[in-house]
Amino acid sequence: MAVLQVGDISIQRIVEHEIPFYYPLDFFDEATAEAVEPYREWLEPKALCPETGRMIMPVQSYLVRTRHHCILIDTCVGCNKTYSEPPEWHQRENQVWLSNLEAAGVHPAEIDYVFCTHLHSDHRGWNTQLVDGRWVPTFPNTQYIFARDEYRAMESENSLIFIENVQPILEAKQAVLVDLDYALDDEIWLEPTVGHTVGHVAVNLKSGSNRAAMCGDLIHTPLQLAEPDWSPTFEYDRTISTRTRRAFLDEHCESDTIVLTAHFPSPSIGHIVPRGSGYDFRYVPSG
Repeated sequence: MAVLQVGDISIQRIVEHEIPFYYPLDFFDEATAEAVEPYREWLEPKALCPETGRMIMPVQSYLVRTRHHCILIDTCVGCNKTYSEPPEWHQRENQVWLSNLEAAGVHPAEIDYVFCTHLHSDHRGWNTQLVDGRWVPTFPNTQYIFARDEYRAMESENSLIFIENVQPILEAKQAVLVDLDYALDDEIWLEPTVGHTVGHVAVNLKSGSNRAAMCGDLIHTPLQLAEPDWSPTFEYDRTISTRTRRAFLDEHCESDTIVLTAHFPSPSIGHIVPRGSGYDFRYVPSG
């Protein structure tokens, strides 16, 4: 697993899986075959599978090591979860994510903080694991940073996702509820990027003059660089999501900020650059 240096901060992807998953039309009302066709040559084969027409979307975390802390951004799907959507994530037993974390040289007990960009099932599943029939925190010495607005929305739903992935963190007194612009220190801070969910955040990293930003599900696929007004059908608020995404793309286009994406195909990390009337992504070599 390649290590990216952002000044004194090191960053590694911890991948759970990367496969052709959703059809574009599963995500976007606008993504008819005719609408997607002009972009196929540009997207295939890295971001769109030529054989199936499905978008290739990894599920992954970012392991961030600063001078002071060992941090995880998002925690993927996890194992043994009982909720059934999507069915591929129901009662998974594959512990490859945990093995990949340890292969990066980090034991769960060494994680100081977990930051969740939001609380959907593929971003907080390894928050917990099933031990002797009980959901317990995977990271015993960790403070889990949850945006307060996101937590309250999930608490009110009281879904299985909340019960299995978030409630045990509260019961273990490891949860820290924060504002959307919370700063851990001068190297790590949150930025409100609501729309996908009510409390979605990006995570900003800075070391000296070097910058990176983990965008979470603000942008799911490179297709949205060509069509930034396309918001997934399951967004909390598609109008706000579109406005937030465009603001992020405008801010970081042609900047030195390295963008860490949740679901862009490997190597998933790069720079926003202009392309015609839209945008493109210049991937950082994986090394």
